[in-house]
Amino acid sequence: MEYNIGDIVETKKQHPCGSKQWKIKRVGVDFKLECVGCGHEITLERPKALKMIKKKIQ
Repeated sequence: MEYNIGDIVETKKQHPCGSKQWKIKRVGVDFKLECVGCGHEITLERPKALKMIKKKIQ
């Protein structure tokens, strides 16, 4: 599946704030994701990010 900046994705596990939805801020070797619920940002290696993403919402 192809992911672009601005896409909203759903992860397998939820963030401590209760949200499972993340907005993609950067795509490349690393993914930068922003939690839709609380705004927390994380940077993950591409393989780990692809493994945790369940589906693309928008």
